[in-house]
Amino acid sequence: MHKRLAIIGSTGSIGTQALGIVARYPELFTVRALTAGSNAGLLMTQAKLCRPERVVIGNEAFYPVVRDGLAGLGIEVMAGQKAVEEVASSDGIDTVVAAMVGFAGLRPTAAAVAAGREVALANKETLVVAGDLITSMAAVTGSRLLPVDSEHSAVMQCLNGEPGKSVEKIILTASGGPFRDMAAERLARVTPLEALRHPNWTMGSKITIDSATLMNKGLEVIEAHWLFGTPADQIDVLIHPQSIIHSMVQFTDGSVKAQLGVPDMRLPIIYALTWPERVVTELPRPSLADIGSLTFGEPDTVRFRCLALARAALKAGGNMPCALNAANEEAVAAFLNEQIGFNDIAGTVEHVLGKTVFNNEASLDVYAATDRESRSLAGEYIKKVQKK
Repeated sequence: MHKRLAIIGSTGSIGTQALGIVARYPELFTVRALTAGSNAGLLMTQAKLCRPERVVIGNEAFYPVVRDGLAGLGIEVMAGQKAVEEVASSDGIDTVVAAMVGFAGLRPTAAAVAAGREVALANKETLVVAGDLITSMAAVTGSRLLPVDSEHSAVMQCLNGEPGKSVEKIILTASGGPFRDMAAERLARVTPLEALRHPNWTMGSKITIDSATLMNKGLEVIEAHWLFGTPADQIDVLIHPQSIIHSMVQFTDGSVKAQLGVPDMRLPIIYALTWPERVVTELPRPSLADIGSLTFGEPDTVRFRCLALARAALKAGGNMPCALNAANEEAVAAFLNEQIGFNDIAGTVEHVLGKTVFNNEASLDVYAATDRESRSLAGEYIKKVQKK
């Protein structure tokens, strides 16, 4: 096995970890292309180390910096979002690592799927926003979607060798975040710094806040629905504070399969990149004797309304998950900038869902329009509740 990779979003948390894996297994991977949004410095450092054929900086203002910084190395430097899409769909690529965060990852991932590429999917928003479109496209082009989320990677591993009709339910586990035992009145006063202190995982700031609100789990329910073709009412969420069991599948005979491992994102990244094989790693192994006990509980959708809002958006269908995602992205950014309170994140999402005009057409243009309109609605609401 040797795979030629394009890493879309190489300077983020997943992208940097993927490059670490490439460095560890040079006999398995060659990096053909790297893309980043605005982090020109790190992108240039990465390019000098792994020498891809092409590099794209999404923010065109940084093009001269990257071009000059990589001059003489034989690396083609490009700029702009269209260039990112071009790289994602180019020939000579076996696997596209879709590691961009948020709605911005949709078009590059769609381009990769349209070209029939294998996609290691870390950008869950692609399926949240456009699951119907992307999965239908993949069925036509033969593109394979390999989940990088630890929960969906776990489900995929549990489903290996099992007939689809034997699945009774998927059980996604959630740590519960840093505030799982916090009283409702205290949640209104939590700070971004507190919310960024995840008890188990090391992740980017946006997904860490989503974990704290349980929106991340709501987005994962939507993603699981499209990845595995499972009805929403057959996807459960279970709070599991130790983050050792990453997800489970319950079968029609009453059996339950679970995938266990330490909370380390390198494990699902390696699994996606090396699928259908497994490789020897130096990652730590879970010691169940030392852990002692694994505990579980139901999520509290009264204190953490985002999970229920995500389920409602999935049930509504059409462009509503797109509106949910856009509103959440805007609200999380406002919270991190200390413009709104923690509970205002759910309030913003609920407001936008209530104002969004339903559209059932599955197209990138419809999703782009919904994204713009939802962000505008979210901005108006944020101004109303903004801290003085």
